[in-house]
Amino acid sequence: MTTKAKGFSKEEQTAMKQRALELMANKGNGEEAVLAKIATMKGSDKVLATKIHELVRKNAPELGVRTWYGMPAYTNSQGKVVCFFQDAVKFKVRYATLGFQHDANLDDGNMWPTGFALLKITAKEEAEIVRLIKKAVS
Repeated sequence: MTTKAKGFSKEEQTAMKQRALELMANKGNGEEAVLAKIATMKGSDKVLATKIHELVRKNAPELGVRTWYGMPAYTNSQGKVVCFFQDAVKFKVRYATLGFQHDANLDDGNMWPTGFALLKITAKEEAEIVRLIKKAVS
């Protein structure tokens, strides 16, 4: 039985194209690019992205700001992505995600989460996000 590979989805293709454009024009102002990206979001994605951006900038001002595959992302001094915000609409999923990459210092034993689903940010979630951000850059 032979199966035909389906290839990348339309959303994945768009993300790759955005990433290629970012690499070509990555010397611009990352803060402006991220704020522009957030401004294009709708509804709860925009609210969540705005809050995540505010929390990262306030609690980890040493992190750089740029877009990464079309998503707001925050980088360490070596330019490596530490954390990012993935809006739900972009990939047609139920929830937005706060994700952490390999350079985040979240290690905790042999297994730990690197992505967190977000539907709403209350005081409880805000406190946990701040804790994670601070741990990620420690």
